[in-house]
Amino acid sequence: MTTTTATPAPPFGRALCAMITPFTDSGALDLDGAQRLADLLVTEGCDGLVLSGTTGESPTTTDAEKSALVRAVREAVGERASIVAGVGTADTRHTVELTLAAEQAGADGVLVVTPYYSRPPQDAVEEHFRTVADASGLPVVLYDIPGRTGTRIEPDTMLRLAAHPRIVAVKDCSYDFLGTQKVLSRTELAYYAGCEEHILALYAVGGTGYISTVANLVPRQLRSILDAFDAGDTARAARLQQRATELIESTMAAGLPGTVTVKALLNDLGRPAGPVRAPLRPAGRETADGLRAAYERLRAA
Repeated sequence: MTTTTATPAPPFGRALCAMITPFTDSGALDLDGAQRLADLLVTEGCDGLVLSGTTGESPTTTDAEKSALVRAVREAVGERASIVAGVGTADTRHTVELTLAAEQAGADGVLVVTPYYSRPPQDAVEEHFRTVADASGLPVVLYDIPGRTGTRIEPDTMLRLAAHPRIVAVKDCSYDFLGTQKVLSRTELAYYAGCEEHILALYAVGGTGYISTVANLVPRQLRSILDAFDAGDTARAARLQQRATELIESTMAAGLPGTVTVKALLNDLGRPAGPVRAPLRPAGRETADGLRAAYERLRAA
């Protein structure tokens, strides 16, 4: 067994936001709002933006909307931040098409989720990712989120995929910390925490940073966790992680999708967001008020 001791260089930065996709009141794509939100997030400390992921409501946006979003956000942030385009679908051929479109639109990389619903075996999962990685010149982030897809990228599969020159990173929502550390210890894959409660824990064992839904709300506060750790103040990093717990729980573990809760709070704050698309439904007033209270407490801490 080989081991690696050096933390991989962050291919897309450390602090990435899984950005919501703003819509107008009528439900149309709000490109102006997306540009304003992207600029705000980068100004507040995000190194990169992940577009059209789970939080970006990718199942309900068209291929044309996904490409238009990449182009608009690139125009807004220029080279100040990396742009990773979510291209994952349940269909390998469609995923390849979206990958090529993202490359043409100006993305720096693509986020590819495990094919969902059909529950392919591991050899098929591996072939899916290799096919997508072979299709373009863009680096690939594997998105391991079995709670939504129904299928893991098993650690042994991850170890084999790490040999591909364009498979460079993982968004980790596996909730398998031992499996994650196994891959970290034996590859140079850059691991991004996809679950905010794991930001510091994963970073401390060699992770690269995070791809965060909650960063739509408090980008500076989440980045400060990484900054404190990098400065050698691990006690402060732990306190900052703990202070964020209430908002993380309110946003991500309150029985509603993170897209719904984030848009509720962003709308309450007067920032670009708009409605969610069906079948999602907006959060109620009580939920929005609770989110606002948790947000204000974190901001005041």
